[in-house]
Amino acid sequence: MEKKALYDGFVALEQQTQAILDQLKALKTDMGGVLEKNAELEIENRHLREHLQELQKNADHKSTGAAELSKSKLNLENLYEEGFHVCPYMYGQRRIDDEPCAFCLDIIYGEH
Repeated sequence: MEKKALYDGFVALEQQTQAILDQLKALKTDMGGVLEKNAELEIENRHLREHLQELQKNADHKSTGAAELSKSKLNLENLYEEGFHVCPYMYGQRRIDDEPCAFCLDIIYGEH
């Protein structure tokens, strides 16, 4: 009976090895899927970062409106900041308590 027990032991070992091999194949397949998904996410992440940088550049460009003003509008802006009206209705008059004037702001920053 020793031979039968030895043979049965080999059969059991072979079945266990096959089960482990099947598990390894399943893990390999899962790992391939994870690596593929990771690559997709890295590409998407890179594209999103590039898009975010473009949005930030556009926002920075829009927020620095003074850089876009012509020399004459910069002069008007300086006068306005010193407390004087630059609109045609009250040009050269001092703004009381530096109150904002919609007409002046339209002259300086409006699209004319």
